[in-house]
Amino acid sequence: MMTAVQPSIHAVAEDTYRISIPLPPEEFPGGFSFNQYLVVDDKPLLFHTGPKKLFPLVSAQIAKVMPLEKLRYVAFSHFEADECGALAEFLAAAPGAQPVCGRVAAMVSVSDYVDVPPIAMEDGQVLSLGKHELVWQATPHLPHGWECGYFFDRTTQTLFCGDLFTQPGTGEVPLTDGDILGPSEAFRKQEDYFSYSRDAGALMEKLASLKPRVLACMHGSAWKGDGAGMLRQLGAALAA
Repeated sequence: MMTAVQPSIHAVAEDTYRISIPLPPEEFPGGFSFNQYLVVDDKPLLFHTGPKKLFPLVSAQIAKVMPLEKLRYVAFSHFEADECGALAEFLAAAPGAQPVCGRVAAMVSVSDYVDVPPIAMEDGQVLSLGKHELVWQATPHLPHGWECGYFFDRTTQTLFCGDLFTQPGTGEVPLTDGDILGPSEAFRKQEDYFSYSRDAGALMEKLASLKPRVLACMHGSAWKGDGAGMLRQLGAALAA
């Protein structure tokens, strides 16, 4: 059973909130964090749901910013419990919401997993929330899962980068401009979660070419700065 402590919600970009659910060291060695990102707009979007057992904690943080039932999109990178484990619960709490994921995830998993038909995103497809325009970036196997992909908010230059730059610890700092590559590389050496696919280098360069100013990481702190440079550093580390 997951025993989360001190959930929090903080703005990391305009209209964009990081919801963080930390797990203590006794639950996960060294501590860990599950982050979900909420974009508040005419059609609000949640990126990642967190595991099913954490739905009460995540939904309570959302309610601090907006009514939960006003969610219109529930999106995620790839099909795992921490990405979409609470998808059905969010769709029940927000009856007007739709799942949003890549074409492959919609085809092989989500269409069967929930009753609400998913929006199946193609690479480069734009999802408009109102002021914010999110562009789907298909990244098969980066870091894992053939259905993997990310959203780039070209309004705020925020890349919702999922498991890239996974950092250990409970993620107390919502947004940092410090080093996240070092901690994430240390974690990769301990728990290697990358597939090292044929196209990893090209996909990393595709993400870098977006020139994000915020990297909305799923585990650990979000990061602000030269996102292109940070992504290229990660690409070089993977290729070494």
